Amino acid sequence: MRRTWAALPVLAAVLVSTAPASAAAHTSPPPSTSLSTGSGWEPAPQAPFDAAAGVRCDFPVHGEPVVDEVVQRVLDTYPDGTPKRVEYKGDLIVRVTNTDTGAFYDADAGGRAVVDHRADGSELWSVVGPVLFGFAENGGTLARGLYIVDGVYTMDISATRYKTLTMLHGTADPLCARID
Repeated sequence: MRRTWAALPVLAAVLVSTAPASAAAHTSPPPSTSLSTGSGWEPAPQAPFDAAAGVRCDFPVHGEPVVDEVVQRVLDTYPDGTPKRVEYKGDLIVRVTNTDTGAFYDADAGGRAVVDHRADGSELWSVVGPVLFGFAENGGTLARGLYIVDGVYTMDISATRYKTLTMLHGTADPLCARID
């Protein structure tokens, strides 16, 4: 599952939930802390998630990483030390399950991204590769659902969590249809 651009597993649980992705990133150690490579990369484990019927799909779903090699490094901080710009990479496979039927799909959500955390709580994701995103009803430029967005694109997430996908090249694979 290695990719030339590595992987950006961008916090699948955070992206499919209503919580801002910055919530998980703000608990990171300072950028001076590093792994044994001395590169500043830190593990960024992805949490499982659940969504009730009608929130993302017409049925309840559960997502859980089955492969999680996601790492992050803080590239810039605000004066108070909170992350301003964070880079993510690493292999991530998320098993997305229809909890009514048991049908599941193992989604490759490993790509690479740089996330700009704005002072107003909004975020700009600059991405190469696949990432798992959840869209609420009227919550973005894609219909309500779970998607693997793959390619070269940006995802602008407003402070109200409205998601605007701007695709340079790529696809959006609707996962609800895969496990219906």
